[in-house]
Amino acid sequence: MMDGPRLSVARFRQSAIVIASVAVLLGALMLFFVVSGANADVAALAMVRGALGSRYAILSATLVRAIPLILTGLAVAWAFSAGVFNIGVEGQFIVGASAAAATALEFPSAGVLSPLAALLAGALAGAAWAGVAAWLRARFAVLEVISTIMLNFLALQLLSYLVHGPLGDPNGVYPQSPSLSPAARLPNIIPGTRLVSVQRVTTTAFLVSGAIAGLAGAVEVTGVTYALYESISPGYGYTAIAVALLANLNPAAVIVSGVGFGALEAGAAAMQRDAGVPAVIASVIEALIILALATAQRRQWFADAGPAAPTSAAADGNGT
Repeated sequence: MMDGPRLSVARFRQSAIVIASVAVLLGALMLFFVVSGANADVAALAMVRGALGSRYAILSATLVRAIPLILTGLAVAWAFSAGVFNIGVEGQFIVGASAAAATALEFPSAGVLSPLAALLAGALAGAAWAGVAAWLRARFAVLEVISTIMLNFLALQLLSYLVHGPLGDPNGVYPQSPSLSPAARLPNIIPGTRLVSVQRVTTTAFLVSGAIAGLAGAVEVTGVTYALYESISPGYGYTAIAVALLANLNPAAVIVSGVGFGALEAGAAAMQRDAGVPAVIASVIEALIILALATAQRRQWFADAGPAAPTSAAADGNGT
């Protein structure tokens, strides 16, 4: 009988968290405009135009940024929903992109199999990279928050080694791989529960999350950049945490959240170009949203767990 009221309260809290986060976003924007001395009207108009002002802005700016955010957001949401705090999506994205690039360069003319093999390689590499953290947790009880962050740095060093070494373009000036052949690129897409062991759930969550993140990296290489760059990710794996939290770990809502963050980043780039407002404002807003969401979620968790603890203790003391 209590499920209905509790569910309504939970949904109200979730809605309040989202509204508060949007308020933080708008407040941060206004504060930044005031502090920087920028013309708020001009800057806001430039942001809207850059994100949604034309077919090109939507398809080639907002959605290009939104797709990796949606995929990495799904990776974060999957892991967090299983109680696994996978902070290593950034590294899994990078490793997936690297594996996809290596596969596509190795098999440049296998027809439709080239991009498919690259995508599969990216997903497997991301899963394997996440599997390291899963093994460390299962074998040595290493906290995944620590291990996955360290693996992010290791992935960055691996990427740097690859683009300066085995995968580097011998004729290039910048640290990047040769361009993928047209055949290896993705085509344009527009003209009941069972009880299982906690360790098994944790490991599965890690592997699936890593595979999705690796797939995101593979899609970026084969569908957007067509080459492996040292700066292949502008921080998608970290922004994905905000995407997933804003969506309350709901996969469908992650799509909406990802598009929203993609629009924010595309608009910020246009705002810098047309109004002289630094695009770093997007990163500031994303960080503020993460802090607001984390604080709100923590308060909600304590509110949900608080009444249960005394009741349980009282029950134990009465021997019932």
